[in-house]
Amino acid sequence: MPPRFEYFTVFAEMRTGSNFLETNLNGFDGITCFGEAFNPHFIGYPNREEVLGVSLADREADPMRLLSRIRRAPGVIGGFRYFHDHDPRVLDSILDDPACAKIILTRNPLDSYVSWKIAQATGQWKLTNVQKRKEAKAVFDGEEFAAHIGALQDFQVLLLNRMQISGQTPFYVAYEDLQSVEVMNGLAKWLGVDAQLEGLSKNLKRQNPQPVAQKVANPEEMDQALGRLDMFNLTRTPNFEPRRGAAVPSYVAAARAPLLFLPIKGGPTEQVARWLASLDDVRPSDLIRRMNQKALRQWMRRHPRHRRFAVLPHPAERAHRAFCSKILSSGPNNYGQLRRSLRRNFGLPIPEETPDPGYSTADHRAAFGAFVAFLKANLAGQTSLRVDGLWCSQGRILQGFSEFALPDLVLRADEASTELPALATRLGCDAVPFPASAPEDAPHSLADIMDDALEAQIADVYQRDYEMFGFGPWRAA
Repeated sequence: MPPRFEYFTVFAEMRTGSNFLETNLNGFDGITCFGEAFNPHFIGYPNREEVLGVSLADREADPMRLLSRIRRAPGVIGGFRYFHDHDPRVLDSILDDPACAKIILTRNPLDSYVSWKIAQATGQWKLTNVQKRKEAKAVFDGEEFAAHIGALQDFQVLLLNRMQISGQTPFYVAYEDLQSVEVMNGLAKWLGVDAQLEGLSKNLKRQNPQPVAQKVANPEEMDQALGRLDMFNLTRTPNFEPRRGAAVPSYVAAARAPLLFLPIKGGPTEQVARWLASLDDVRPSDLIRRMNQKALRQWMRRHPRHRRFAVLPHPAERAHRAFCSKILSSGPNNYGQLRRSLRRNFGLPIPEETPDPGYSTADHRAAFGAFVAFLKANLAGQTSLRVDGLWCSQGRILQGFSEFALPDLVLRADEASTELPALATRLGCDAVPFPASAPEDAPHSLADIMDDALEAQIADVYQRDYEMFGFGPWRAA
């Protein structure tokens, strides 16, 4: 049977004990770790000229060449240490390769940060002789630590997600595990090496064994900064919506002006299209639509100073427009099957057919409130029904746009009448007025039914959009 792994990667960070782990891995017959092989500033180790015959210049020109050499290191299972800021060109190949054993070394990020600050102050990155130990205290910087922990968390989430997607299982090692010969021997067995260690290396010494508070020059400031950090991301708003694509065919380019409109479903799309057409004195049908990615790239190259923009409707208006246009009516353009399912399975109190004149404002308030309750469950992934583009969060739509081209100007709809003419003026176009507002939804307008309870209900459903784009109460807009 062929070996389970052909090579390995130790995913670690500075001051996590990776040097000590490498030293012990190299103590096994049949295992060789080649240092920080893809460190952008050196190859393997500082002052090293090459690894396995590959120089730094060779690696910069073709990093896959070094990866191939390590994979085929003669007589051993070879590997290297990889930090989050190492050469990104090899990362996908490593993560996607089940023949690469992934060892993930972790340490309390506060400990690693303080250790890093002390090493910076002393210039001593390794300690082999306790008599030569240099002492210094770290100066804690709250903003620097927040950036440090953010980078570590992002990389750990990336590793976890990629392992889940590919069905791979990494070997996790905590900093505290490094002192266990049993864990080191278990790691060797996992790598497919029969050799065992009698004891751990005694060459490297722990540099700063004191409690972290004693290693910091400004512990009070550190305590205050840590109190402001949300270490467990407790304040996040969970998002269970499916990802959205770039939706390039929906983009609308002006006939001649260097403007590209990225429409949000449920937004003032027709108004913006009429405005774009008026800039060049053409009909809306003359605008450039339904482009694929190749055609859009060609348009962008022909308009090197173009501007891309999106217009965000208020979440309350957008949800109400979706309800009135696609759910309430039983006409030919509605979501008939979804409408029937909402009536049958979610108790949506709407008539079987299009509402007649007896459908009151109170009926509409109750029906729309029930629809908003459905949206909350739907966006949270608690229903079997699709999350439609008419009511998905607008943040998700912009994330989808980013797969191809983010808008460089994002406006709320109530700003369009002033900001879009100003944008046209900056591009040398006439400041054509923005069209009047679209007709109110029928059979009852949002203004007819909006109250404090409904306002709060909608804000709860679209909390992420309210936070990300600064929406306030609709009635105050």
